[in-house]
Amino acid sequence: MNEIREVPQYLRTMEHMTRVDFDVIADFVENGARVLDVGCGDGALLARLEETRRIDGRGVELSPQGVAASVARGLAVIQGDADRDLVNYADDSFDYVVLSQTIQATRNPRAVLEHLLRIGRRVVVSLPNFGHWRIRMQFMFRGRMPVNKKLPYAWYDTPNIHFCTIRDFVHLCEELNADIDEAVALNHFGQRIPFNAPWWFWNLFGEQAVFLLNRGR
Repeated sequence: MNEIREVPQYLRTMEHMTRVDFDVIADFVENGARVLDVGCGDGALLARLEETRRIDGRGVELSPQGVAASVARGLAVIQGDADRDLVNYADDSFDYVVLSQTIQATRNPRAVLEHLLRIGRRVVVSLPNFGHWRIRMQFMFRGRMPVNKKLPYAWYDTPNIHFCTIRDFVHLCEELNADIDEAVALNHFGQRIPFNAPWWFWNLFGEQAVFLLNRGR
């Protein structure tokens, strides 16, 4: 009899965290595109894009458990570190490079984003917003690092080492001369905040955001 293994907790957590932003990412990716998913976890997003967008997909994942889960889905995923291994990819290797809920867990987010913009003709980044009003309130009234559904780790065991806000990420894109083609902010209920709202409004009420970028001029 085959042994039934429980899905690791971190994979269940990541699937919960990224389920809503998957919808936005899928809307951004064109049918039949060549896609590299960096930090692909258990491959749930990559599998969805292959099914709904008929992409030619590849994935890179740091954890052996995530690679095993992805390969079990029949996906072309290898083990790799976004901070070290993106240098091995040639310019314009993919139509899209996706970094979903991962940039805050990299050691050098700026260098990682520079590589993504080099490797892909377009880049999709989703991230949790550390400037959301609920997080601000936790700091104000509890004086402790926030723990919630989107940031479920205690300060001493979190994989997230570079928290940022929506405005921080927009500023980084400006520094790198990356153009923001489209952007979507999602509130606590997973609903889209009106696209014509100012950045400060997104920064206050967006629990997470998804950006479609190109390298600009």
